[in-house]
Amino acid sequence: MKGIVMRSTGSWYDVRGEDGKDYECRIRGKIRLEGIKETNPVAVGDRVEFDERDRMITAILPRDNHILRASIKKVGHSSVLAANIDQVMIIATLAFPRTSLGFIDRVCVSAEAFRIPQIIVFNKSDMLDDEGRGKLNEAMKMYTPIGIKCLSISALHDNITPVTSELQGKVTLFTGHSGVGKSTLLNRIAPHVRQKTGDVSTFTGKGTHTTTFAEMFEVGPGTRIIDTPGIREWGLVDMTQEELSDYFPEMRERRLDCRFGPRCIHLHEPSCAIRAAVQAGEIAPSRYESYVSMVTGEDRKK
Repeated sequence: MKGIVMRSTGSWYDVRGEDGKDYECRIRGKIRLEGIKETNPVAVGDRVEFDERDRMITAILPRDNHILRASIKKVGHSSVLAANIDQVMIIATLAFPRTSLGFIDRVCVSAEAFRIPQIIVFNKSDMLDDEGRGKLNEAMKMYTPIGIKCLSISALHDNITPVTSELQGKVTLFTGHSGVGKSTLLNRIAPHVRQKTGDVSTFTGKGTHTTTFAEMFEVGPGTRIIDTPGIREWGLVDMTQEELSDYFPEMRERRLDCRFGPRCIHLHEPSCAIRAAVQAGEIAPSRYESYVSMVTGEDRKK
């Protein structure tokens, strides 16, 4: 039978079969032995074939796309957060806890590598002071012109229609740090989900993990959300220095005007169109700083 993976615990997978029933399955051993350098060869959103009698996943069907990050436990391996998605929704907060722009950029780059649209939802708008609101406006003005949709809400207090309208008829990956309000927002969107919510530590300023495993929820006809555990680090995978600027929309076209063309990595090369655009104010300095940190491998924990 064919089905789709709705939940992953790392050892067991909840698969929704073509018959509409859910089956708790494991992976047949040979799938793990095919040279896959992923800590989780089967991910939520994967379309699979499985034996409903012995509850074994026997094959992973070809993916349309996937989102992955470097494994924090196994060097040289990656972790797939979700497969076959239509868009990524990054839930971010500019205070309590603070989501760095570098983290947002790394998620966006990972999605852009597969041309997966990105939406940034800046949550906890009710907690911002005048300075915070100014930073929020600056961030939204930076991302919107490069094709990344931005929304500002309070998941606790605001009408969330702007968010729900973006979800209709799509499979959306929810991601972000712990404590940014992913679970709270999901509970507002689909009260039947009943995800646990946690507090942010006043000592560390970081959230506590309330979502333990990746799980896909049906929130309406043809509308699904994949909720993931809070992420503190996002390491990039399988990207060369030369191709990285392809995944920054504001750099993609300009890089062809560099003196060294596709070979330019936009650091110190003469007649670099990207650095000229930064100096001219056409590319945001923080975006270029994020690019530099990625291409040099510095500040991996952003």
